[in-house]
Amino acid sequence: MENIKFDNNGLIPTIIQDCNSGEVLMLAYMNEESYKKSIDTGYTWFYSRSRQELWNKGATSGNIQKIKELSYDCDGDTLLIKVEQTGNACHTGKKSCFFNRVTAAKNMTIGEVLFTLDDILKDRKKNPIEGSYTTYLYKEGVDKILKKVGEECAEVIIAAKNPDKSELVYEASDLLYHLLVLLNEQEVSLEEIKDQLIKRMK
Repeated sequence: MENIKFDNNGLIPTIIQDCNSGEVLMLAYMNEESYKKSIDTGYTWFYSRSRQELWNKGATSGNIQKIKELSYDCDGDTLLIKVEQTGNACHTGKKSCFFNRVTAAKNMTIGEVLFTLDDILKDRKKNPIEGSYTTYLYKEGVDKILKKVGEECAEVIIAAKNPDKSELVYEASDLLYHLLVLLNEQEVSLEEIKDQLIKRMK
């Protein structure tokens, strides 16, 4: 606590980051009391500047944040908390509060792309949109999705025999998309896939 520097209002800005995807979820403020409660409970507590009171993230919405790692910057005036996020972090229903992109999505890392696409697929399953191909797949069910995954696997194999790399890139992207749809249909999370891949890093 002696290394944490609260401002003149007794607050410190706190960045919340998804421990799995690395995505920045939100920015909030802590005071000394909420900081201690976060440490003691293992879940995020903040100080609301508008209501001037403590609030426990997800207490009413269920979108709780389990703290996995807490650190402070070189000056001790900003906190970074890596969390295991349940549900969405933003009150708008978005996964992250930072969904208004100024720069192109092309600047995203492959991990950010996969987790963002995964969030979109989850939303399509929960909130179907007329005319959406993803909505169509979920409506048709697992047999249709499995058929598409099988077709895309075959197309990747064929594309790999073609000297034009762009075809392989296209078909591999199709396969990844349909595989993500299948994982969501079967309620398998990317975190579970991540954990299995880590076991293969030997």
